[in-house]
Amino acid sequence: MASDAYFRVSSLEAYYGDSYIVQNVSFDVAEGEIVALLGRNGAGKTSTLRAIARAANPALRGGEIWLAGESLHDKEDYQAALAGVQLVPEDRRIIPGLTVEENLDLARIEGAVGWDYARIYALFPRLEERRKQEGTTLSGGEQQMLAIARALARDIKLLLLDEPYEGLAPVVRHDIERALIEVKNDGITTILVEQNAVAALKLADNALILDTGEIVYSGSAREVLDDEALRHEYLAI
Repeated sequence: MASDAYFRVSSLEAYYGDSYIVQNVSFDVAEGEIVALLGRNGAGKTSTLRAIARAANPALRGGEIWLAGESLHDKEDYQAALAGVQLVPEDRRIIPGLTVEENLDLARIEGAVGWDYARIYALFPRLEERRKQEGTTLSGGEQQMLAIARALARDIKLLLLDEPYEGLAPVVRHDIERALIEVKNDGITTILVEQNAVAALKLADNALILDTGEIVYSGSAREVLDDEALRHEYLAI
């Protein structure tokens, strides 16, 4: 590992078939930091998260990924999960036919467990109220809470969130934001992909902006909020 950064992506290259999606992406993230990964639709944000989580698609064809001194670029997706990487995808992937608590139990089957029920339910009281309810019958906001809780039930070091505010009412979004602050206080590193760029930037410590698969900005989230020209050029806001 070239530096002592807690999480490092170096010269990442990823493809869908012959399409070059993530192009020579490099960045460092400190332990416990929240980073907003932003860009227009099709910029490569979700692909970057999936490459970090070692999903089969996009295929990683170059670069290195390190987390807490352990290499991820040479691992399969389940091995990356065991190393502490947890991806919460946009569609949440709540398992049909299982209750809230059974979804959490399933997350604990392999590897070391993370947060216990008491901590999870303190973070998301609604889930405790609905712990015996089938997960797929929850509201969209409650399903997002469950998806994040399921990640926290594992031995987690890096939380990857893809569009966590999608379709949520403002009051529910604030519940998710409050939860992510608690996650940060626990020392868990978070990378957040979100179309609501202003909300993401207000929560994040730092920001990365992707444009056609390449990083065009890396720095303070506050700076992006204050730089109207930068926001207009790359985020259309």
